[in-house]
Amino acid sequence: MISGSSLVALVQALLVIAAAPLLLGWVDQCRAWLQNRSGAGVLQPYRTLRKLLHKDAVVAHNASSLFRASPYVQFGAMALAATIIPVLSSRPLLATSADTIALVGLFAVARVFAALAGMDIGTAFGSLGARREMLVGFLSEPALLMVFFTASLLSQSTLLPTIVEVLAQRELAIYPSLAFAGVAFVMVLLAENARIPIDNPSTHLELTMIHEAMVLEYSARHLALIEWTAALRLLNYAAIGLALFVPFGLAKPTDGFTGLLVGTVLSVLKLAFVGAGLAVIETTSAKLRIFRAPEFLATAFLLAVLGLLVHQLLGS
Repeated sequence: MISGSSLVALVQALLVIAAAPLLLGWVDQCRAWLQNRSGAGVLQPYRTLRKLLHKDAVVAHNASSLFRASPYVQFGAMALAATIIPVLSSRPLLATSADTIALVGLFAVARVFAALAGMDIGTAFGSLGARREMLVGFLSEPALLMVFFTASLLSQSTLLPTIVEVLAQRELAIYPSLAFAGVAFVMVLLAENARIPIDNPSTHLELTMIHEAMVLEYSARHLALIEWTAALRLLNYAAIGLALFVPFGLAKPTDGFTGLLVGTVLSVLKLAFVGAGLAVIETTSAKLRIFRAPEFLATAFLLAVLGLLVHQLLGS
């Protein structure tokens, strides 16, 4: 029989997976408002998914089984990550089953399958996008690990729920180590989610695109899963940032459905603020040349290492 806390965690996981496109729609709508456009509305990603799911898939004749399985593996990896990351409550479904290092591994699995699928057909665009994607991942993963290590040293644990509970009990103040790590994490979030200034999610220019180049051969349900995976990845990264740097307001396992409701309201407000901030960054920034991406991510790694050193030297 499922206990009350397990049922709450299961509800949280399903809500996060179902609501992921809503965050993406909110970011796009905020960008439209900042550019003096009316926008398509926050529900546009759901309309896109519905349209794609009602179409017939067209697959290249030389596509392997890996090409067909890749969208399901990517979506499964992001959905599994959503059951590890505290989004609405401090104890998600698989809270104690994996730590932050395993979480980075899940993101890496999704990236590798996306890159392999991009090269599977043998098109020039797919191979180009796959190489660029692996370059970004090669540079962003160390920075993300350094951010996690900084938070782990502060909490003496690599489990996200433990990190959240420890950081939430600290007095409200600006900690230099977390400040450096926070800036580095924002830079990693932009790179990992193919956002400006690293990539533009709304472009199809062959000389600049990274993520879009790998999915040009997908259609129908496969493309729907990839779009849903991108939205879920963005929500996962936003939830990680909130858990590490704004760990307040998450529901506790003993609070039941009432606590989950309160935690949901607070989490929605925080995610809305994150989405608006992301839209501001993308509106006021210009896309970098692909050759400047290593410098951008090297700066993120440097800031993350500085945060780690500040904690080790100053203990703050």
